[in-house]
Amino acid sequence: MRRFTTSAAFVLLTVPAFHAYAQDHPRHDSAEKLGTVHFATSCNPKVAPQFDRAVALLHSFEFGASIRGFNDVLASDSTCAMAYWGIALSRWSNPMAAGNRPVALLQQGKQSVDAATRLASHATEREREYISAVGQLYDDYEHNNQQARVIAYERAMNDLTLRQPADTEAMIFHAISLVAAAPPTDKTYANQLKAGGILEALWIKEPNHPGIAHYIIHTYDYPSLADKARAAAERYATIAPSAAHALHMPSHTFTRVGMWQESIDANTRSMKVALSTGSIAEALHAADYEMYAYLQLEKYAEAKAILDTLPALAARFDLNAITGAAPGSAGVFALAAIPARWALERSAWPEAAALVPKATDYPYADAMTYFARALGAAHTGDLTAAKSATDSLGSIQKRLGAKGESYWAEQVAIQQLEARAWVDLAEKHDDDALSLMRQAVTREDATEKSAVTPGPLAPARELLGDMLAQLNRRAEAKAEYQAVLQKEPNRRHSLRALGGSIATTR
Repeated sequence: MRRFTTSAAFVLLTVPAFHAYAQDHPRHDSAEKLGTVHFATSCNPKVAPQFDRAVALLHSFEFGASIRGFNDVLASDSTCAMAYWGIALSRWSNPMAAGNRPVALLQQGKQSVDAATRLASHATEREREYISAVGQLYDDYEHNNQQARVIAYERAMNDLTLRQPADTEAMIFHAISLVAAAPPTDKTYANQLKAGGILEALWIKEPNHPGIAHYIIHTYDYPSLADKARAAAERYATIAPSAAHALHMPSHTFTRVGMWQESIDANTRSMKVALSTGSIAEALHAADYEMYAYLQLEKYAEAKAILDTLPALAARFDLNAITGAAPGSAGVFALAAIPARWALERSAWPEAAALVPKATDYPYADAMTYFARALGAAHTGDLTAAKSATDSLGSIQKRLGAKGESYWAEQVAIQQLEARAWVDLAEKHDDDALSLMRQAVTREDATEKSAVTPGPLAPARELLGDMLAQLNRRAEAKAEYQAVLQKEPNRRHSLRALGGSIATTR
């Protein structure tokens, strides 16, 4: 067996500026800066820098680049089992992405696990534990529920940390697996707080590690925890500015705390790098967050400019490409969400009603358009169209439930309740409308938003406030808007409804 080696990746200097429509090509040059990662392997010592670079890319969810990096390792050392581990984990893609993985991706990931397993005789016991753990994500995926596999992976990584207490990388990967395995209905945030404790202790020792800062942001990406991520949000982009996702990720925290200009700046930088490397899904994901922030600041010209870029981005978008952190589904989501946000945030009801749904492989993305159509039609008095769109939401919810997509089925169920409520209000069934809307509020409060979105198209509680205001129940409406701002600080619509102004951090 080859000797156990330790190595580090130091990729320094600055990141050049990129034109927003630069040609697609992978970038690996002397200006690359991805942070500092140490990952011990028993592979040939000469591949150590390549391996560390690939792990650094993996920690910033640059999956296409990390797969290429691990393949470069295999080109120099075909018996490096851990390179196949890295490819398998990269093919799983963003662990925070809700929704079942496509079968083709699962097949490819399983092939990488099998390849790593075949080379296990060349690996250390520690490395075999890593390989066995990642195998849990793909274990009998035809029959085993995805969430059960995610939980099994977290437990395997926990066991690895117990057997390898000095392995910092194991602790880091375990921490993000805890967050991925957390139930969206757990308001104690037990997994997240446990992960945060692990990561914060490690960050003191490794302040330039990309995964630690990145995962702290994900760990605290919840309204009541977001302040805990501020330091990581302010630092991560400087650790790994060559990674488009590292430039975008701080905007998750900025969105949670209502720092709209900071979110805009982060996503502008992210889009430039994502477009330069052909990560179109990542660019679309950043565009959705940027659109949301522009709308909160009422910067409508800038928001409209994003809307106008969608056809060009859609033309470059390859749903099946594995590039950056955002999977193809995130690109599909953004293409549906951005036009819906543009209409709904401006209360442009005729525009919302006129949106045309496009059937995709991701029904929960399609639901964004039907929801906007339903609200737009209800507000303009076209109740036939409103009811049709609401029925479509019901059909999508059932399809998602039948596919085992419980998270998204619940999100669409909430949208359907909201749409039905506004139809009832238009038909003067005020009590029924309020009852349905309060059900939507209760159910939305019981879950969490997905990382794919900066927020719902319209928070249920804000819609309830609008409904109460329309019924001249001003005191009750005020209470709802105030509650919205507790969860969504500095949100424009609720602030305006309360007679306030948008706070800025500059």
